[in-house]
Parts: sequence; C-alpha cells; structure tokens
Amino acid sequence: MIGKRLKGARAASGLSLRALSDAMENKVSAQAIGKYERNEDMPGSGVLLSLARALDVSVDFLLSDDELELEGVEFRKSASSSAKEIATIEAKTLNMVEKYLAIESLLNLSSQEWDAPHEAPYWVADVRDAEDAARNMRASWQLGHDPIPMLAELLEEHGIKVLSLDVDRVDGLAAKVRRKEHHSARVIMIKKKTWSERKRFSLAHELGHMVLKVAEGCDSERAANRFAGAFLVPAEVLRQEIGARRTDISIGELISLKDRFGVSIQALTYRCKDLEIINQATFARLFKVYKQRGWRDEPFEEPNSIPWEREEPDRFQRLCFRALSEGLIGLSRAAQLLEIRVKELEERLDHMA
Repeated sequence: MIGKRLKGARAASGLSLRALSDAMENKVSAQAIGKYERNEDMPGSGVLLSLARALDVSVDFLLSDDELELEGVEFRKSASSSAKEIATIEAKTLNMVEKYLAIESLLNLSSQEWDAPHEAPYWVADVRDAEDAARNMRASWQLGHDPIPMLAELLEEHGIKVLSLDVDRVDGLAAKVRRKEHHSARVIMIKKKTWSERKRFSLAHELGHMVLKVAEGCDSERAANRFAGAFLVPAEVLRQEIGARRTDISIGELISLKDRFGVSIQALTYRCKDLEIINQATFARLFKVYKQRGWRDEPFEEPNSIPWEREEPDRFQRLCFRALSEGLIGLSRAAQLLEIRVKELEERLDHMA
C-alpha cells in the first residue's frame, strides 16, 4: 500500500490534493488521490506512473515498504514558521534521506553509525555548561583549537548525513532517522541559499542539539547557540586574539576575525559578550550599528559574507557520480536523485572532467 509514501511525497512537493491532480492533467481526481493516501484504493500502473512523474519521485519509491521516520526533530527556525511549513520541510528531509540511503545501498556502502563522543550526551544544567561540552567535543574529534575550514564535510566524515534544501524561514534541522531492521541514521538539514557563515553556525547549533542533554528549565536553544559559538570559536583562541577584557572593539577587527573563523560578525559579538570580553553596553551599541546597516534583516549581508556554495555538503553528489560512473544508474536516475535536470548534470560532469 502506497498511502504513507504518497502523502509524504505530496507534502514534500508542497502540493494540495487538487494541485497534484492538476499536475497529472486530471488523470484522476483529488478525491481519488485522497483515497490512495488513506489506503482505501490502489492506483493502476498508468496512474502510478503519472503520480511519480508529478511528484518527481520514482515508482519504486512509492511502492517501497521501507519505513523511515524522523525522531527527536530539533529546528532552528523563525517564530513565524507555520505547522504546514514545518511538515513540508520534514517530508522533504525524509525524502532526501531516503535517496541518500538508497545510493549508499546501491554502492554496497554500510550506512555507518555517527561518531558520537563516548561522553555524550553532555549534561547542561546551565547554558554555560555548553561551553565545556563544545570543548570536550573538539577534544573527542581531535580538532585542537584551529578554525574548522569545512564544517559540513567534517560532520559527514563523522557519519552525519548533511542535507542542503531550498527552504524558507528555517535555518536548520537535526533529527534521528529510524529505519526498520537497521540502526538509526543521524541527519542535519541546512538552508541552501543563505550565507555560509550562517550555514556554519546552523550546522554547529544542530550538532549541539545532538550531543547536549539540557535540564528542565534551561533554554535548549540558548544552550545550542552557546555550544555552536564555542565549537566554532574556542574561548582560548579568541582571548588570545583580542584579549580577555575590552572596553570597545572595532567592526574592522570583527571582520578580520570573521575571515579567520568563518562565522558572522554578529555571532562573534555574541561570543565576546558570552565570554565577558565586552560588556552589555558595548554589545548593545554594536548591535544598534548592525541594525542601522541592515545586517539584522534579510538577506543578512555583512561585509565579507561567504557565498552559500562554500559550505555545501558534497558527499551525496559524489556518491551519485560514482554510481553513474560504475554504470549502476543512468543519467536520468542520477539527475532525479540530485533533483536537477539532465542537462545540468551533464554540465556538472563536464566541468569536473
């Protein structure tokens, strides 16, 4: 029965029942599609093919009996995000994870458990405890105190599936993907078309949700933010760079630090306040300037902003290219997995040749 699969694919596409019927050139009615989703009826082969084409998924996807579910979902999102938007993003994430797992299976790659530190989860009774958690996390992964050049790649090396999706009003998502008869996979989703310094903070923030156990009454979002700042900008290095106490700090100095650590000027300012390098008055004055210059509003463009392409996850695309080169899939299937047109895929392959 295809009900759950069909409903999830439709949610991921953002189509209503009527819009899906229209996309199928009204081959079947919205009412009929509703019956398929409730498993009250089963489409014939022709309708099934039309459904798959309209939803840009394979027939095999709709017929698969694999059961995937997101558990423990944590969002970094706008307060105005609607329940419908959240459900659509969860469906898109699940759809993408399934493609990721399918290509790994095709290549006979074991979908490894993620490299969680032995000490995790780290207990956080106070937001400041997240500072120690980030320090321990870096030690567990043997990162030292150096800036992390490519965070998405680092997370994928440690078994976390990083997805980049075209979404609005949500910067990130972290979840466990439960699979029938398999160990769970870990996934982090980030917003594709945003500055890479924002992506990096979102990645570190969602990693925080994965490794922190926050006590009741302690703000889990603030704890994840503190973890992200500490993971990306270690306290020892920042104090060495600018000193333990400052009565003022210039925007030019913050831009230089941004270039080194790959985080936004605003995140660095928060970091300086958290470490009591600057006081609340200096923090408030700086943020007043940021507001005046438009950095607090969409599209959040600061000086020396890092293009969105710089921090894009690449492993899934590499696996698709490998499966294509080994003759395990064709051009059309590879393009479908990557959600691009065949012509764009050919251009990418030609560019990499």
